[in-house]
This record gives sequence, C-alpha cells and structure tokens, in this order.
Amino acid sequence: MRAPTIRDVADRAGVSKSLVSLVLRGSDQVRAEKREAVLRAVRELGYRPNAAARSLSEQRAHPDSPPRAGRASGTPMVGVLLHDLRNPWYVDLLDGLNSLLHTSGRHMLLADARLHRRVGQDPAGPFLDQGADGLVVVGTLPGPAALETVAARMPVVVAGAREPAPAGVDVVANDDEHGARLVTEHLVGLGHRRVAHLAGYGAVADLRRRGFEATMRAAGPAHEPLVEAGDMTEEGGYRATVRLLARPDRPTAVFAVNDMTAVGVLSAAGELGLRVPHDLSVVGYDNTSISRLRHVWLTTVDGAGHEVGRRAARCLLDRLERPGGERRVHLAAPALEVRGTTGRPPVFTE
Repeated sequence: MRAPTIRDVADRAGVSKSLVSLVLRGSDQVRAEKREAVLRAVRELGYRPNAAARSLSEQRAHPDSPPRAGRASGTPMVGVLLHDLRNPWYVDLLDGLNSLLHTSGRHMLLADARLHRRVGQDPAGPFLDQGADGLVVVGTLPGPAALETVAARMPVVVAGAREPAPAGVDVVANDDEHGARLVTEHLVGLGHRRVAHLAGYGAVADLRRRGFEATMRAAGPAHEPLVEAGDMTEEGGYRATVRLLARPDRPTAVFAVNDMTAVGVLSAAGELGLRVPHDLSVVGYDNTSISRLRHVWLTTVDGAGHEVGRRAARCLLDRLERPGGERRVHLAAPALEVRGTTGRPPVFTE
C-alpha cells in the first residue's frame, strides 16, 4: 500500500502543497476554513509527515545548520518498540539485535510502548514520522490492528512474544513451553512431588504454564500440578509465595514465570525462615543478570535472548531485501542453567 503524500492531502483538500505545509507547521497565516479542510484530509488519508524529509528540506534551506541524526543525515535506521523498558531480559535481546543491525550499517531507534500507552500516543507513530526502514516489536504486541497499519508501510518483526501476529509479520521467540518442561523435569528428577508454578499473563506465560502442567501430569498421579496466579513482578512473587507457604501441604519447590518473580520467592522464603534450597527449591526463567548475582545465584532457564535478537534482525534484513511472503515463526532453543537454588526436597517429603 502506497503511503499518502503531501500532494494527496493537497488534492483532497483542494489547496496547494505550500498551504498544506503551512498548516502542518502550525502557521497562523492560514484561514480557519482552509486549515480545517487540510486537517480533515490528513485524518481521512492517514497522512503522517515525514520528519526526516522535513529535516532534510530545512537543512537545504539553511545549509549552515548542523545535520540532524537519523535518515536526514543519510543513516539507515530501524525502529525498536519495547513492550516495557524495565524488563531485564530485553538487554540480551537488544544486544543480539544491535550486533547484526550495526554490521549491516543500520542504527536502532528505541521507544518504550508503556510510556506511549500512558499518554495515549500511537507507539509506532514516531518510527513512521522518522522514516524508519523497518520495525522490531519486542515483547507483547501493541495491538493487531495497529500493527497491521504499520506493517502496510514497512517491514515488521515481532521478537520475544507469541501472540498472533498479522500476515507477513515474522515472529522470533524462545520455545517457552520446552523451557518450562526442562525446569519441571529437573525438579521432578530431584525428587520433588509438590511443585508450584507462579504463573503470569500473556501468551508467553501461558506457554510456560502449559509446559509445566503437562510435564507434572506425565510424571504420574503423585505429581499434581499446583498453579498460583501472579503478576510477573518481584512484589507479586513475594505475595504469591506467602500464600503458597501458608498451605498445610506447602510445596517443596517453586517454578516462577520469570526471574523477577523468583526474586520475590526468595525474599518470602527468607522472611519465613526457610533455607534455599534445603527447605525450598526455586527456579526462575530468562537467565537475566539478576539471576547471575552471586548472592542470588538462581537456577533459571536461558531463553536465548541474544539469539532471538540476532534472528529478529536477520528476519528484518531479509524482509528489507525481499519484501512480501508468508509469516514465519522462529523458535530458539532454551537451556536450563542449574545454580544454587535447587536441590533435593526435605527428607520428610520423600
């Protein structure tokens, strides 16, 4: 689909291109009825001013001014929309993404979708305005409808999420269901029967829960899966663990949906006087830098964040070179990192 141009807006409004430019720049030299006609045409056509082209035009008009960054200075750029900048797993993913994009001569432009949602802005809008070559959405999608609109204008790849994506949008993620099976098999192999899973929300969390439940049931009738709802935060992990450990048949092992939740589990266990792993085994997911801190040393699943990032970059570069084609889904293989928070269950449970 061809993006609407300033000429299209002018034709729709029945005015000149120069008058459209005046309206878009906020000039007070345009009559009210003409301004309204232009703004109505902009809305109807879905026109977005190309900020990079505008910057280049301004530089030509003022050649002594310093060049601006981005496409205006000739630098190819890829937009990266993060579901939440606070998620520590994204660090490795961004490192893998940037390593390949940098090699190809492209720069990343980052935006935090959480902040855009808070102020009611279109999270993908700035990338269209800046004339980005393509977009990588990291984490939960901003919404299928919004993504379809962007995908009609530029190549889009989703990384680290498993929600359904529009046609033509590649998805690169970790095999979360398999990663959960690795965790559960590890705990069952150590002798744990009462294993609890602190669940989360979204497609990724659902896959981790599914892998846990299926593996527990496959281990036999004595391994009934126990699931406690959580919100994927440290505080949520703490509160859920307090509830679990108050049960008369409290679990001897807890598999948290992510590392942040697992840190909350460790805090609750410590406050309740339980030793990890002697009284309670704890496993996280994502292998973030937090899990590798010496005083945490958390058993967790490496979700192959760096590899997910590199594959996402490769998919986007392929789309730029060869547009079109069916949607592809790439799953990177997870690996269990056994550290100091898992061991055999207490003797009285064996």
